[in-house]
Amino acid sequence: MSVWRRLLCGGDASIARARRPQELAASRGGPPREGLDWLSRPPSAHAPLVYRLLVALARAFLRHACRLRTVVEGRQHLPAGGYVAVCALHRSWVDPLLVIDALPVEPRVWFMGSGATAFDRAWKERLLRRTGGLLPVWRGGTDVTVHVKAASAVVDEGAVLALFGEGAIGGPPDRPARMRNGAALLCLRTNAPIVPMAICGAEELYRGTRISVRILEPATARELIGGLWDEVPAPGTRDELRAARDLTAVVSGRIAAAVGADYPATVDPPAVPRRWRWLTRLMR
Repeated sequence: MSVWRRLLCGGDASIARARRPQELAASRGGPPREGLDWLSRPPSAHAPLVYRLLVALARAFLRHACRLRTVVEGRQHLPAGGYVAVCALHRSWVDPLLVIDALPVEPRVWFMGSGATAFDRAWKERLLRRTGGLLPVWRGGTDVTVHVKAASAVVDEGAVLALFGEGAIGGPPDRPARMRNGAALLCLRTNAPIVPMAICGAEELYRGTRISVRILEPATARELIGGLWDEVPAPGTRDELRAARDLTAVVSGRIAAAVGADYPATVDPPAVPRRWRWLTRLMR
């Protein structure tokens, strides 16, 4: 194995290529770990020096190297203490960086996202384990209570839990794709403030891309579905699943309205040069 491959993938290249839980389990001799079990330490709202440096590098890359013209609105809506940021549209690898750029450095952001996507290279997993910032989820993995525990730990600590409601990259550029109910279920069980974030313009990246990030007013799950449910249903019931679908529809509708208003301003005329279009495929 070459030196470069060892540096990028570690000693076992099969771990770097493993994308499905079954493949990862076979390469490591056990099932993939999720949430706090993978992190092996409690999440913190404090932003350590390494995290601050990575945020500074990400911002410099977006603003100066890529020269993305990002407009962020609604920072005044951010609540004090922990909250859940439900983000859409998810159209690009750059979306997590846009979320980090839009929010304050502290309290720090913890993403709950796909382990199969984040750990497609072993060096990524080592970096994320060292710096924090991700609570991995595997399809077909453990019970939802593992992720409820992780979400509660983040919010109770006063940090930010960020999720992309659509679950995966892809969909139309001017409206949300079908949003999954997992984020709503976590919000129902934690009763944390929900902060919808509408992102548009990142489906095609080039030097100077116009991007809009709008932070919407926070509300709890009880407030958002109060007109549909007198009280939050008990965990694990069919009514809870129905309430999660209703909450997802309400949050998706709020994000859709913001995207519908902001998207036209992100579209450049055809005559505008689109240099560095390889940015769209940079992390694929």
